[in-house]
Amino acid sequence: MSASHLIVVGVDGSEGGRRALDWAAKEATNRGGALRAVIAWRWDGGTAVSPIEERQRANDLLDSELAALAARHGAAVPVVGEVHEGRAAEVLTLAARSADLLVLGSHGHSRLQHTVLGSVSEECVRKATCPVVVIPVPVLTASATGTSS
Repeated sequence: MSASHLIVVGVDGSEGGRRALDWAAKEATNRGGALRAVIAWRWDGGTAVSPIEERQRANDLLDSELAALAARHGAAVPVVGEVHEGRAAEVLTLAARSADLLVLGSHGHSRLQHTVLGSVSEECVRKATCPVVVIPVPVLTASATGTSS
């Protein structure tokens, strides 16, 4: 990528990840820059049969998210997708070392949810060498979900 402004965005298939991807695409378009969408994967012996299957799931998820992004925004911004093995925060902060900005969703697919930031975004804010933007995910209230307390 030879764009003058590089934005790295974390992708994980969550609502927060989609919101971050959309925001990053708009920001890259406004700045005349490029977007690097990064997904991290690790095989923990869970639902995937093998590391090869887990990596393929990550590739398929990234392809799906980028296709949906193109449908929503067109081809206004150059986008490169990358799949890397490792802990999400480590992968994202390493990918953002040469970037002008790192964009993340506040909460992704994690077993542990923090009250303000997700554990990955919190770690990235502490470790990144570039500015980090964390896109919030709206919290649904009881009245918005149609339930009462």
